[in-house]
Amino acid sequence: MIRILLADNQAIFRSGMARVLSSQSDMIVLGQCGAPDELLSLIAPARNAILLLAASLDADIDRTFAAASANGVRIILLHDNGNEPEAIIVRKMDGLLSRHVSTDDLLHCVRRVFNGERAVKAPVAEADDSAGRRIRDALTTRELQIVGFIVQGWKNRQIAEEIGTKEQVVKNYLRSIYDKTGASDRLELALFTLHHRPLAEAAAKAVTPTSALSV
Repeated sequence: MIRILLADNQAIFRSGMARVLSSQSDMIVLGQCGAPDELLSLIAPARNAILLLAASLDADIDRTFAAASANGVRIILLHDNGNEPEAIIVRKMDGLLSRHVSTDDLLHCVRRVFNGERAVKAPVAEADDSAGRRIRDALTTRELQIVGFIVQGWKNRQIAEEIGTKEQVVKNYLRSIYDKTGASDRLELALFTLHHRPLAEAAAKAVTPTSALSV
């Protein structure tokens, strides 16, 4: 069984990645953190795990690497396209991936690192994500908020309670979202969102407490 730790300051990506990884029969997510001061305590009890570490977490790389090495934890660094880490950092890592990499590439990288390989995928120029922007612009603010909750694994009942409506209303929103995105179920919607940065960022913003909502 591949034991995985997730460290990412962006909750929507962390939750979505946890859902994807947990859906695999050979993987288990042991723990997560969203702040650099939680990282060492996350690593300490998780011997021989794989740490998916977001560069945006701004962790102390030297301390993190030392703690990971002492505990047999291998590190895959996730970065945003256009913001690639320095070569001196990359050389310390067992794997390197864009945060917006495909699900297949993510799973392949995790399995390679688990098998003792080094999986550093060369950075590529970020494509013009017109599809992500088009879907983002087609969704209402309320629909974007619901997408954000779906990525985080919320059930319809939880969403209904959070936004002060009935489950049937949430189901109606989801039908509209599925029509606009082409997704057929919740997991497909979550994966689609994570693969399209403009949509993922808008959904993350929509679930913040200060978001102004409209239908």
